[in-house]
Amino acid sequence: MDIAILFCTCVVVLGVASIQHQLTRSDRRVARVERKIDAVMRHLDLEEEVPRKDEILTLARDGKQVQAIKLYREATGAGLVEAKQAVDAMS
Repeated sequence: MDIAILFCTCVVVLGVASIQHQLTRSDRRVARVERKIDAVMRHLDLEEEVPRKDEILTLARDGKQVQAIKLYREATGAGLVEAKQAVDAMS
């Protein structure tokens, strides 16, 4: 019985490690593709459209950084760090 539990535990640990490796690899690929797209956009002098940009700018200029970041995240689906960097760059 103890060997079966040990075996199942090992299988689960190896499965989780495999999934983690695949996710890390996918994250690196996505980051590389995003860097390439950013480079192409800079080369073509294109700017990313931010929905509700005027509202976000107004909040940021009024000193309501938290609300501006929250609105940016809702509008774009960005993460917290990315949203903060974007709002800081806008204002």
